[in-house]
Amino acid sequence: MSPSRPISRTVPSATAPSRTVPSGTVPSGTEPSRSAARNPAVVIVGAGPRGVGVLERMVAGAPEVYADVLAGPGLDVHLVDPFPAGAGRIWRHTQSPLLAMNSMAADVTMWTDDSVVCAGPIAPGPSFWEWAQELREHGDPVAELGAEGAAELATVTASTFPTRRLQSHYLGAVLREVLDRAPAGMRVHLHRTTAKSLTEDGPDQIVRLASGTTLRADVVVLASGHLDAAPTPDERDLAARAGELGLRYLPPEQTTDSDLSVIEPGETVLARGLGLAFVDLVVLLFEGRGGRFVPDSDSDSDAADADAAATTGEPGRLRYIPSGREPVLIAGSPRGATYHSKTHYQLRGGIPPLPHFLTPEVTDGLVALGRPVDFREEVWPLMAKEIGWGWYHELFHGHPDRVGTGWDDFAARFAAAPHGSPEETELITWVVPDPLDRLDLTALDRPLEGLHAPDLESLQARVRERIAEDLRQHVDERHTPHLGAFVAMLSVFTETTRLAGSDALSARSRARDLPWWQSFFNSVASGPPGFRVRELLALSRSGHLAFLGAGMDLTLDRDGFHATSASLAGADRVTAQVLVDARLPDPSLSRTADPLLGGLLARGEAVEEILLDDDGTLLRNTGLLSVRPADGALYTADGGVHERRFAIGPHTTVKVAGAFTRPGTNAQSLRYNDAVARAVLGSLPGRTADTCSSA
Repeated sequence: MSPSRPISRTVPSATAPSRTVPSGTVPSGTEPSRSAARNPAVVIVGAGPRGVGVLERMVAGAPEVYADVLAGPGLDVHLVDPFPAGAGRIWRHTQSPLLAMNSMAADVTMWTDDSVVCAGPIAPGPSFWEWAQELREHGDPVAELGAEGAAELATVTASTFPTRRLQSHYLGAVLREVLDRAPAGMRVHLHRTTAKSLTEDGPDQIVRLASGTTLRADVVVLASGHLDAAPTPDERDLAARAGELGLRYLPPEQTTDSDLSVIEPGETVLARGLGLAFVDLVVLLFEGRGGRFVPDSDSDSDAADADAAATTGEPGRLRYIPSGREPVLIAGSPRGATYHSKTHYQLRGGIPPLPHFLTPEVTDGLVALGRPVDFREEVWPLMAKEIGWGWYHELFHGHPDRVGTGWDDFAARFAAAPHGSPEETELITWVVPDPLDRLDLTALDRPLEGLHAPDLESLQARVRERIAEDLRQHVDERHTPHLGAFVAMLSVFTETTRLAGSDALSARSRARDLPWWQSFFNSVASGPPGFRVRELLALSRSGHLAFLGAGMDLTLDRDGFHATSASLAGADRVTAQVLVDARLPDPSLSRTADPLLGGLLARGEAVEEILLDDDGTLLRNTGLLSVRPADGALYTADGGVHERRFAIGPHTTVKVAGAFTRPGTNAQSLRYNDAVARAVLGSLPGRTADTCSSA
């Protein structure tokens, strides 16, 4: 590191208290006049993985794009976040050590590699697994991670699902490496506080912080991540009605921030939602209250469960030993089953050649049609073929003994047959003799399709059997085509994101079909590790967790919350005094608790995405911050674009699959970070001419 680099670039470790370093900022409570001399500056609001990802791309690209200024006055970059820089809110160290990532150590990186196609320079760096190995072999884990972190690090393998606390250390190390790589002339300042407002003074962007400091900048990037929001009208009415009746309702929020002490030991609790927030809820209510999971010898299993285990071969079956402090959890959702388990294997047939059907050229053609495109009729058939292409490429190349012809012959005939056509069905049936080797998108999307029971008790073994079989297929290397389909879904996600960011899709498709696709993608791509699914199955067998089935329906009266489902047609309702909405709040710019974004919306300097039908009827208010798809620049209420304000993250209309990603996959998140960073650098005064073209 050059000795001229200021101490303001030092990032504390995840366990050490962070501090605001105001080097180069305006003294607290003052605001320089517009004419006051200052260096070019950027403010990034949000110092978690997305904000750091943009900073990394700025660090990589600035020597090319901003060389003249770096050699002269230099560039100041301010990272603003009340949570630790690098990890941010979601990955902060101060959370339960029981909470794990839903990605394997080898599948997490923040760095570009040779697979990434972007305009900026490729700047490789260590994946989580590479960082862990390097620290373990050549570093001092106890000094850097503390005794607890070092003990976990010693057990990490490439296929381990690390704790979020260990991930916080990796993200802190990434930020420190980014700062070490910053070119001479780029000064990075950390502000451990909240940004309260964003206004303008001529071309200057004025960011006021809760600490009292005021920052003047040329460009601002809003990378706040998931936003807290006031309850929806339905949630507000539900909370009010529950309060009147003496019931307890926990609205959508980050599960790690929920007050679960209101849930008493032994009482029945209804949970609405079976995604990752639900998994966190289960961890904190059961293992978090002293329960334990141990290997199950099947000695106490009832006959139905023994039969199910024999049929599905549930791997690593567990038994739950209660602490006596846990509740009884009754859980449901539209799908009625947990997200699909993460795959625990690698591709055997290599990366499929993608994209093949929904290519960038095809997407460009759809955009160029000049008329509304129907997602279900015109886009989904191409998406389904792409997912099938990934599945069957892995089946034919990884398991050639289970198919009846060669790949080249099959691929030509599969590509020629329209999705869902008799020709496609006949081809697959003839060439792939085992039904388990055939892609079933309906079963992936609706895992409890056709499952019914007369009562909750008899439903449980049937739901467990399906969940256990899904788990088996995601950990048994005989079923690696699931991973081929997943890789194809990532490719599809990239192109659907491009379509969603254009005006090509019909409003009905955006209101109806895109939310379905996002939900389907999440259920396949964002599921929990296999060990979490085993824990859920163990809790169900022990009677501490019950699944309501698909199509949950909820009512309430003075006797409590009442729930049933389509899977329990005609059965008695389940009643509880507590309801937990186990999910994140829906995005909403108009209901946001963020004063900066709320102020922009109120002044028309930011707009919420509202979808209207052809006749002007409201179809859906997505609640998302509207940004220019190419680079995240903010749209304004007058129809314009603010060229010095950008936003990136799940609160915007550009959906990117995760803030970090798998190495070697030309990840959309890394490409988009680069596009935003290039636009930011290109918007700064005095930049080197004609060096910010996008890929």
